[in-house]
Amino acid sequence: MMHTLHSLHPAKGSTKRKKRVGRGNASGHGTYSTRGMKGQKARSGGRKGLKRLGMKRIVQAMPKLGGFRSRAVPPVEVRLTVIDRAYAAGETVSLKTLKKKGLIPYNARASKMLAPGKLTKKLTFNADIRFTGSARAAAEAGGATFAAAADKAKAKTKAKN
Repeated sequence: MMHTLHSLHPAKGSTKRKKRVGRGNASGHGTYSTRGMKGQKARSGGRKGLKRLGMKRIVQAMPKLGGFRSRAVPPVEVRLTVIDRAYAAGETVSLKTLKKKGLIPYNARASKMLAPGKLTKKLTFNADIRFTGSARAAAEAGGATFAAAADKAKAKTKAKN
């Protein structure tokens, strides 16, 4: 059978018939025509709903209680096994080197070491890297050294000058 323009029609169930109100009781929308009994909204010309269209959905979607969302950036987590594979003995682990090696995204602002695995090389960790307690213990057991926070502050002042 060949389809022509006059034989095209929408798929079954994809269209909905318009609600025809005010056509008597047999229509199923008789007497008050879905407007309720009395009041401004039941009469012709009565205002209903919010003036700004779409505003009602926005208001309904908003939570009643705002709650709290921290503005602090969560650190990107890196496992010690990954560090052990990526770095050679004697190298310094910092945010910059982690980004260069592709271990964290380029826009990451903080990094945190996690414990799974062991450190077999002697590495130096900058002060800008955080540790979990067990990760720090595992790194110390592997012979890692940690740059003090004072070194970080000195580096900032040198950068400013």
